[in-house]
Amino acid sequence: MRLLPRAPMLLALATILLAGSGANAAEFSAAQRAEIVSILREALKTDPSILRDAVAALQSDDGERERAAARAALAATRDILVTPDDPVAGNPAGKVTIVEFFDVRCPYCLKLEPEMAAFLARDGDVRLVYKDLPILGAASVLGSKALIAAQKQNAYEKMRDIVMRNPSDISRASIEAAARKLGLDAQRLLADMDNPTVQARIDANLRLAHQLNIQGTPAMVVGDDVLPGAVSAAELARVVAQTRAARR
Repeated sequence: MRLLPRAPMLLALATILLAGSGANAAEFSAAQRAEIVSILREALKTDPSILRDAVAALQSDDGERERAAARAALAATRDILVTPDDPVAGNPAGKVTIVEFFDVRCPYCLKLEPEMAAFLARDGDVRLVYKDLPILGAASVLGSKALIAAQKQNAYEKMRDIVMRNPSDISRASIEAAARKLGLDAQRLLADMDNPTVQARIDANLRLAHQLNIQGTPAMVVGDDVLPGAVSAAELARVVAQTRAARR
């Protein structure tokens, strides 16, 4: 009668086989791999949780590798992550900085707005830096240009609020109307939108997002972490507190 290896060994073997590549998997011959599969099949009849635990271990390992890669990318881009031209909300002198990459037409970015507002209202020591990242088409690019042009008239956040709440109606005509509603110089804003420096700033944000492996919006950088998706105010508070504690 063949004795089965103990559960930890089975878990390790299952994880290696699930990975399907790498140095550990390559160390086994075809015959050895077939023997391992046979052992695992027999063990799974008795304890199916081995496969579940192996998948969980593999996902955890992948997650740790992704976090390590994100931190390395952040270290490499730390000097260009925030520039003097970036619009700022919250406390401009806040000791913790959140860098938010967003698209004006992204519904998840809009969903994040009340959570972010609630968080900033509770924590007065956080600086929020906006990074326009128009990845959802020409209308998104037009919207981002409108925001950056409005910044030249100290109305970035006001224009941002109007444009993001009307994502299906972004055109030069609607932007001109929004500028007039806000009391801005509409003709100057439209002209500024076409200034090459505006497109250059968008291009720089796109390059930075690529370097950080940001693949969608919203995405936030807090300390040494990149947070994808619309997170809750509670999650923001946790990460900010963690960042603050690490700097003491």
